[in-house]
Amino acid sequence: MADKHIAEGGAPAPARRKRVHPVDEVPPAGKLVALGAQHVVAFYAGAVLVPLLIARAIDLDSEALTMLITADLFTCGIASLLQAVGVWKIGVRLPLLQGITFATLAPVIQIANNHGGGRVGLQTVYGAVIAAGVFTFLIAPFFAKLIRFLPPVVTGTLITIIGVCLIPVGAGDAVSDPATHMHDSANWRWVLYVLGTILLIVLMQRFFRGFMATIAVLLGLVVGTFVAWLFGDASFSSVGEASWLGFTPPFAFGWPRFDIVAIVSLIVVLLVVAVESTGSVFATGEIVGKRIKKEDVAATVRADGLATVIGGSFNSFPYTAFSENVGLVRLTGVKSRWVVACAGVIMIILGVLPKLAKVVESIPAPVLGGAALIMFATVAIVGIQTLTSVDFTDHRNLIIAATSLAVALYVQFSQSSAPTTVIEKSGEQVDVPALPGVDQAMPNLILQIPFSTGITMGAITAILLNLLFFHIGAKGPAVAGGGDITLDEVNTMTKEQFRETFGGVVQNVDWVLDRAWDQKPFEDVHDLRSAFQEAMLTGSDTEQLDLIRAFPDLGAEDEDTGELVAVDHKGLSHLEETEHENVVNLASAYRDHFGFPLVICARETERYDRVLRSGWARMDNSETSEKSFALIEIAKIANYRFDDLVADANPFTSARFSRQPELS
Repeated sequence: MADKHIAEGGAPAPARRKRVHPVDEVPPAGKLVALGAQHVVAFYAGAVLVPLLIARAIDLDSEALTMLITADLFTCGIASLLQAVGVWKIGVRLPLLQGITFATLAPVIQIANNHGGGRVGLQTVYGAVIAAGVFTFLIAPFFAKLIRFLPPVVTGTLITIIGVCLIPVGAGDAVSDPATHMHDSANWRWVLYVLGTILLIVLMQRFFRGFMATIAVLLGLVVGTFVAWLFGDASFSSVGEASWLGFTPPFAFGWPRFDIVAIVSLIVVLLVVAVESTGSVFATGEIVGKRIKKEDVAATVRADGLATVIGGSFNSFPYTAFSENVGLVRLTGVKSRWVVACAGVIMIILGVLPKLAKVVESIPAPVLGGAALIMFATVAIVGIQTLTSVDFTDHRNLIIAATSLAVALYVQFSQSSAPTTVIEKSGEQVDVPALPGVDQAMPNLILQIPFSTGITMGAITAILLNLLFFHIGAKGPAVAGGGDITLDEVNTMTKEQFRETFGGVVQNVDWVLDRAWDQKPFEDVHDLRSAFQEAMLTGSDTEQLDLIRAFPDLGAEDEDTGELVAVDHKGLSHLEETEHENVVNLASAYRDHFGFPLVICARETERYDRVLRSGWARMDNSETSEKSFALIEIAKIANYRFDDLVADANPFTSARFSRQPELS
């Protein structure tokens, strides 16, 4: 057999260039730094808020607070590098920026105050943080096996809850005095800063192209800060007062102390945080187009565990993915994990250069709040996008999503409505949210942990309800969306335009497209749909076989990037690795037996086990019967793709909704 790399003339054929997934692309140095800085700016306010709250609650002195903030930035950078770059089986290698999780607030404060408070109390806190981090690292592969309990209805609901629950955080900044950070929504300038920043980002996204569009958030923050400075609402005086170098050494507050009750408390917290991290990973996977496997979940949790151990050693706290930056990835479309790695390096530098950190800290709260509102809302939209693949005609899915959202908002808003507290920071009065909420009504620390944030309680509720209603793991079919191509546009298309527009409906098989185009003009959408069906049914045996062979194998993935080849197989993207391998083995055996791929409309796949059972049963059929089965499945797939592409493709749905005003 001739070498496949030797061309007909005897010369070696050029080697096939390996595709690089956008996640693994490395932008040029200048762009890399600018995009990384944008992530840091978006992240900064949330990063320093946790140390601020902890310092106030345990009565830390101002010098200790400065040490916490610089240590936080330094270890955030290390944690982000672990997650984005990865080492061995540690780190998911996605654009996930790491920050201190808000879920640790209540237990950390209680542990510190129960063991002397202040610097002394932090010694017991850091002992518990280190021990809980080690535990999290070790249980990562076992936790990853729980991925089958996280179908789209759970992950989509969790991602939506993350975005919705964080919107009040951005709103809190949006109504804060830029100089004092105290709430003052009555001042018209604060409103203009917020709306002006949002408007700038939107206009840049609309009119800028290429690199300038990707740094729209950073530019919006820079311009907004400059305008606030002109009006006297931004001050950089603290920059001059800060020292150039300042590194907080490990165990700066003394050697850690290990208390069993404190350790168990933080282990419970980190188990909940692992669920939140999984939601962020699924959200990011959805955005960048990568299928999340159980190995990815395990790698994520390992990185969280190791980062938490490092955090406890370097005077910081447990880590998780920051949703602000998940939203930024979606907003900018920049999927490279190396951008987040660059952001991690920048944070490490900020952690040892207090003067540079003060520059970022000087961004006025309303300006930062305006950008945060967009990014948090973007996270919620990603969750809603995930939920579009859920069958909400199944009442169980509706109950899971609605109840989880309701419980999350109840817990979140009970805390958001709590009074605020003023603390001293760098000689100024700083207004920060108070801690008491629903969690304080719980009788002990273990019960307070799940009620500490709306995100935590929403995640727990969604998982428990999914177990209750779908304890055998069944999922509903995906739901097709509506397109925007109109019939008038179709009737004016040339043959080449028609091929380019509708090629994806039938795997770019030209004879089907040409026969459908020949039936122009189309009187209505149904006529256009019928043209495709008639074209496929009237093909010769050879043509129909070519059409079948044009479709990918069930569950096929790009060998370089791991992406699913066909969008119709998206319903199979949430399978465990073993389940996915079973699907691939079935498809391979089927192709070997019949000589063409196993074609199944995966959007109508209600149960994974039924796909396997049906596929293996069909192996006993004749080749003629299987060709007929394949054509039926292709017709279903084409119908769904048609619905995704063409406006008002489903006349029954369109008629029902267009008549709603009359009926009401």
